[in-house]
Amino acid sequence: MLSTLVFDIGQVLLHYDPHLAYRPLIPDDAERRHFLSEILPPEWNLEQDRGRDWREAEALQIALHPDYADLIRAFRANWHKMVPHALHTNVAVLEDALAAQIPTYAITNFASDTLAQATEMYPFLARFHGRVVSAEERLIKPDPAIFRVFLDRYGKRAAECLFMDDSAKNVESAAKLGFATIHVTPETDLRAEVRRFGFDV
Repeated sequence: MLSTLVFDIGQVLLHYDPHLAYRPLIPDDAERRHFLSEILPPEWNLEQDRGRDWREAEALQIALHPDYADLIRAFRANWHKMVPHALHTNVAVLEDALAAQIPTYAITNFASDTLAQATEMYPFLARFHGRVVSAEERLIKPDPAIFRVFLDRYGKRAAECLFMDDSAKNVESAAKLGFATIHVTPETDLRAEVRRFGFDV
């Protein structure tokens, strides 16, 4: 019997797009795509989600690409511009679940300091009954270990939890552990999907 909702944050509750911060700095689309795929690839940022310090991260890339030093440092300095708004229809599902006293949690790949900044910008991120944050655990989805941390910490069984994430790999990992899952895309009607699993939201 499902009783607990578990949200991802990025691209489920918050819009995230690094191009928004870099468009004024690198106006050319092809050059900016190259920078964000080759100079600062997603794998680089993922290590901050795993807990690596930003200064260390910047130093490593600047050593590899010294001509891009200022642009590399601009990632963290301008991070707030990458999350310009909440995904309001999905946030409404979260808020209605909380109002209905449905146990509601988050498992998120996030650097600790940027999550703190995001929580200042979007206070609803402080309203979960609990959060498991990759940087604090030194574990990142889709590693099954981060889902087990959640289950152990909050005394949950996977079979009672509905997990929502924009990453197919993360959804697959959770499903293998016994979670019910929703793969969230821009086309997903999250409220309808959550209701389909029996939640009154």
